[in-house]
Amino acid sequence: MAVRSVFRFVNWVLLLDTSGSPPIFELECISCGTSSEASEAPDGPQEWALKHAGRSGHEMFRAVHTSSFRATRTEVRPSPP
Repeated sequence: MAVRSVFRFVNWVLLLDTSGSPPIFELECISCGTSSEASEAPDGPQEWALKHAGRSGHEMFRAVHTSSFRATRTEVRPSPP
């Protein structure tokens, strides 16, 4: 009895998933490593960074933006016969 294999290759794509939680924004000071609170709007972290720069003189910040992505097949699987 021969063993037979069938391979089917499909393409996948990553799409931004907006059905779940919204993006999360945070800013981190490059000089000292402190960071803002995580927020669903960029305003809070930006305000924190400006205040931190004014108090500390630190000028460089790393933006941390977290979003959800969903992997989706780009073609529909055929129904079995």
